[in-house]
Amino acid sequence: MPPPVSLEEAKLFLRVDQEAEDQLVSTLIAAAQAKVEAETGLVLDDASPAPLRLAVLQLTAHAYEHREQGEAGVRLVELWLKPYRQVRL
Repeated sequence: MPPPVSLEEAKLFLRVDQEAEDQLVSTLIAAAQAKVEAETGLVLDDASPAPLRLAVLQLTAHAYEHREQGEAGVRLVELWLKPYRQVRL
C-alpha cells in the first residue's frame, strides 16, 4: 500500500532539493504517519483524506525544522511516543 505522503511530495513541501536528506525525510514521514494512524485508529495510504495527509506533512515539517533543538526536540519525542505509551496502574 503506498504511503499517504511520498518522499517527493514531502521534499517539495519542505523545500528540500538535495538527495542527501532523503533517508531523514523518509524516516520522518514514517514517524508522522505512525503518529497520525495511532491517534486516529486509521490506516493511511495515498487515497487518505487531504486533512490526514496534511497532518503527516505538517508533522514531518515540524520534526525536520526542529531536529536539532534541545528542549523542543525532547517535547517532539514526547509527541511521537504518546500514542504508544501503555498506562500501568
